[in-house]
Order: sequence, then C-alpha cells, then structure tokens
Amino acid sequence: MFRPLSTLSALAAAALLAACATVAADTPAQAREGVLVGPNGMTLYTFDRDPANGGKSVCNGPCATNWPPLMAPAGAAARGDWSVVTRDDGSRQWAYKGKPLYFWVKDAKPGDRSGDGVNKVWQLARP
Repeated sequence: MFRPLSTLSALAAAALLAACATVAADTPAQAREGVLVGPNGMTLYTFDRDPANGGKSVCNGPCATNWPPLMAPAGAAARGDWSVVTRDDGSRQWAYKGKPLYFWVKDAKPGDRSGDGVNKVWQLARP
C-alpha cells in the first residue's frame, strides 16, 4: 500500500520516540545541563565520604533521610559506568563510576542544585 511521505515521516518519528523511551528506561539517570538527574528530573549528588568503588554507601539513617538514595530495583545489574551497591538495610542503590548517587531533600523542583557543596562533602554528580 502506498502511503504519503507525511504519514511515513510520522511513523518514523513515532518509532524513534519509542526507541528513545526504551533507552531512557534502561538508564538509572540521565545527563542534563552537565549533571546527572534521576528519573523524576531531580538533581543527583555524590558524597565525598563514600569510598570510590567501595561497594557501599556510608550515608544511612538520618543522613539518608536528608539525602535519599537513588534506589535500584531487585533485578538491577551493573553495566558500563553503572553499578549497584547494597545499603546497610539490605536495599540496593545505583552508583555511577563507583560513587553512590543521592537526591537532596531541599531541592524542590527539577533543575534545583541547592545541595552542591553542602558541608563541603556533597557534590553534583557529573557524567
């Protein structure tokens, strides 16, 4: 069946958007404006006290209340620069280049970066 070019273009665009959505769903975070952001669009941070490639987070209890971890689902597996660390409570958290990732409770909306430099130990997570 012959389809006008505009219909084919629309179908190609829809297929491309579907492919991009699949790629995004396979990535725990995305780079946006020079920093990593979680699936909710909120800025992600690293904690200088977490040992690089240490396989764990040292931000637990009240620390994790203020700095919620970027949680990884049970079936998540390491790939490329992404790894999974096990937290003290047995839950799983995403890490990028060996550093566990966190949100900052005081960031109110996507694009906020108010956690950068807090106590000189919290940094923006950069790709």
